[in-house]
Amino acid sequence: MKKYVFIILVMALAVYLTGCGRKRETLEETQEPLSIEVSPAASVTSQPTTVAPAPEAARTAEIPLPPQGPYKPTNQQIQAALKNADYYTGEIDGKIGPMTKKAIKDFQAANSLEADGKVGTKTWAALSIHLNPQTVESASQTKR
Repeated sequence: MKKYVFIILVMALAVYLTGCGRKRETLEETQEPLSIEVSPAASVTSQPTTVAPAPEAARTAEIPLPPQGPYKPTNQQIQAALKNADYYTGEIDGKIGPMTKKAIKDFQAANSLEADGKVGTKTWAALSIHLNPQTVESASQTKR
């Protein structure tokens, strides 16, 4: 009897280690190489274009773009923005505790967002405006 149990255990271990016959493909094996096809007519008829440089004043007024992909603010940024928006009265220590979570929920409820206490992309889009109140105030004063 012990002999049969041992054989079954060895077979189960062998099946487990081999993955039931599945081949684990690497990322390189699953992706196909991309190729770019250029039609001869397009290369013959295309004319090079030049772009005039933008005026210096327009370059300085541009707002830098955020990095590509979802942006995750730091805890200090969240607390600072909540404090500037008058929802958080505690110390900016980078720790998301009960006071910070309550401030996040209050901010979300006041801005018609789902009040889950988590700063996702929609919440941060509304909250990030309050991160640097000096820039918001100076921009509103220049429009007058």
